[in-house]
Amino acid sequence: MKPKTNFDLYLEEQLKDKGFVERFKKAGEAWDVAIRLASLREKTGISKKELAKRVGTSQQQISRLESPSYEGHSLSMLRRVADALGAIVRVEIEPKRGRKEVFASEARSIYRVKSRKRHSPLP
Repeated sequence: MKPKTNFDLYLEEQLKDKGFVERFKKAGEAWDVAIRLASLREKTGISKKELAKRVGTSQQQISRLESPSYEGHSLSMLRRVADALGAIVRVEIEPKRGRKEVFASEARSIYRVKSRKRHSPLP
């Protein structure tokens, strides 16, 4: 087994902080988007300048989208970029671990209708 590096020890210590863990996960998500966009663009052989032209934006905006530190991705922009690259955008939203699942409908109704006294019909 390899000895732990200073970074491994540092990361291990930081992961004890819940706030750090949340920021670390979000950074990983942004990294995934950036890598996927850049990789797809490179596979299609399109430069950032050409992609920007196809999307109707600036080359700087494409660079931002491909930056792991950028978190301002809009769904509409991602769709435009994906379309220009011959791809689709798929978003997954999942419950957090340890949370009780929420259902839109219940197995049986928990609501009861109170019976109303019948009155004579109005004239």
